[in-house]
Amino acid sequence: MADPTYTPPKVWNPDTVSGGRFAGINRPTAGAREDKALPEGDNPFQLYSLATPNGVKVTVMLEELLDAGHAGAEYDAFTINIGEGQQFTSGFVAANPNSKIPALIDKSGPVPFRVFESGAILVHLAEKFRAFLPADPAARAEVLSWVFWQVGTGPFIGGGFGHFYAYAPEKYEYPINRYAMEVKRIFDVADQRLADSRFLGGDDYTIADIANWPWLAPFVAGQIYNDAKTFLAIDAYKNVARWAREIAARPAVKRGRIVNKTWGEDDTQLRERRGPGDFDGKNLDWTF
Repeated sequence: MADPTYTPPKVWNPDTVSGGRFAGINRPTAGAREDKALPEGDNPFQLYSLATPNGVKVTVMLEELLDAGHAGAEYDAFTINIGEGQQFTSGFVAANPNSKIPALIDKSGPVPFRVFESGAILVHLAEKFRAFLPADPAARAEVLSWVFWQVGTGPFIGGGFGHFYAYAPEKYEYPINRYAMEVKRIFDVADQRLADSRFLGGDDYTIADIANWPWLAPFVAGQIYNDAKTFLAIDAYKNVARWAREIAARPAVKRGRIVNKTWGEDDTQLRERRGPGDFDGKNLDWTF
């Protein structure tokens, strides 16, 4: 059956009830809704995030930098509960005027400064520590192209497919079909690339993989958007599965994926991270 026809008004009314999982916090305006400062630790980097795919990008990057011997990448990570609207406090808005996680404060120099948007944070950290981003111009361009491919495709996966398939108050055929087609196209792009290359950027593991893995791997594992793995026939993308499992086995990835995690078994959550000892006693295994 076709979806009911909707005739948009001449001017959209923000009082329209949209429903859905995040209806209670969504508004068409920016800015702080509550005057509240962010917590702060003593490490060079202060991360304010949640273990969604975009958040996991940054915690994996920081853990990879530490594993690579960059002690200056030590960080504090504080959970921002987006379901409760904590991204709209004055402290968080000062760190990211777009009120989206993650946001990073770089305190490593004489004057602290903010970096927001996950892609920008990955590039900033890669350039700062000269790691996971090649210096050769051609290789660098390839890696950055895959990073920003992810930045561009992420909204189709999350705000598009994920919203209409898993979070919308009602199922509508047109948007689900539209975004299912796009997500499958995205997987096919990655699968074809990974048929010819061990990693997305080439032979080496880079921020191209760190950016894309948190979005693609949960589909392979069947742990995102309900039964999306079956609905989208994700098992058909064998090269993506090989790549996702190889990266999932990395110790830094195992740690990074549970930082600021607030769901699942207690031993798989690390709501706040102040140092490497915080992982003691945690269950870091994730096999799929």
